[in-house]
Amino acid sequence: MSLFPSPRPASAPRRRSLLASAAGAALLVGCTGGSGSGDPGTGPSAAERARARAARDSDELAARYAAVVAAHPGLAERLGPLREEVVRHAEAFGGARAGSPSASAASPSVSTRAAGPGDGSGDVPADEKDALALLVRAERDLADRRSRALLEVPGELARLLASVAAAGAAHVFLLTEG
Repeated sequence: MSLFPSPRPASAPRRRSLLASAAGAALLVGCTGGSGSGDPGTGPSAAERARARAARDSDELAARYAAVVAAHPGLAERLGPLREEVVRHAEAFGGARAGSPSASAASPSVSTRAAGPGDGSGDVPADEKDALALLVRAERDLADRRSRALLEVPGELARLLASVAAAGAAHVFLLTEG
């Protein structure tokens, strides 16, 4: 029993009860709002678009690797494992499996140009060092783009993007080493 009587009647709600009720209501409202991704006819969700973009980007990067190998066969041993890893990244994002490095290198459309934007950055330089710099730039740009996209996608896709971006950064290191 309290020594001092309470100034308010016992039937009035306590402040803690009101705050707890308001917080619970806010949580319920936040949990019931849908993203609309499950609604038919609304088109692909942001996560699906990001996944498709990541697969396309990896496919294009694999084509760049193949074009550099086709133009500079002496780099095939060094670039082959990196290209295969990029192909696995495309598969992880749901992209189509690209052909083997030898099949892609034999393709006439890939032998003179790497897949890339129409700004001329897809040309494979005649010098091996410049060709490697082209790959370094492509890997670095893609890793940066994927790192920026992390905040816009849900958890599992964000983890995959982070992992592949880290692999891209490792590729940059391996391409610039030696």
